Amino acid sequence: MTQTPIRLTVNGRIHEVTAARETPLLYVLRNDLALNGPKYGCGLGECGTCTVLIDGAAARSCVIPIGGCAGRDIVTLEGLGTRDKPDVVQQAFIDEQAAQCGYCLNGMIMTTKALLAINPQPSEQEALAALRYNLCRCGTHVEILRAVMRASGQLTEAAD
Repeated sequence: MTQTPIRLTVNGRIHEVTAARETPLLYVLRNDLALNGPKYGCGLGECGTCTVLIDGAAARSCVIPIGGCAGRDIVTLEGLGTRDKPDVVQQAFIDEQAAQCGYCLNGMIMTTKALLAINPQPSEQEALAALRYNLCRCGTHVEILRAVMRASGQLTEAAD
């Protein structure tokens, strides 16, 4: 594979990386840019742990070649908010304690962010449909759904 310089815009910053155009975006994000929000899960684009936003849409970075990412706006979990000022979706997941092991959290949050951008007040069924391909094995499904509804402004009471 021939290495080539590729200019990527990630979290609002321009990065120039040298890699083969077929290299999965996930590898560049984690190995070259030290962004560890997206996780390696299945490597097949099926589990959702590697989800990022590309031009606002949820995308599985483990199967997206970086050659197709030049000139596109890529946002990772780290690009949503900060520790001191989390994004509304991140804060909702914190408030609802919607994590157990946390491995699926990146995909759940990024998919929720993409959903709310196109449907600011989804029904529970619409939220479930949007998240259906994000795998969680720890059993925090109820809390995750509550976090989505909280982020959409439809749930304001504190978690029990």
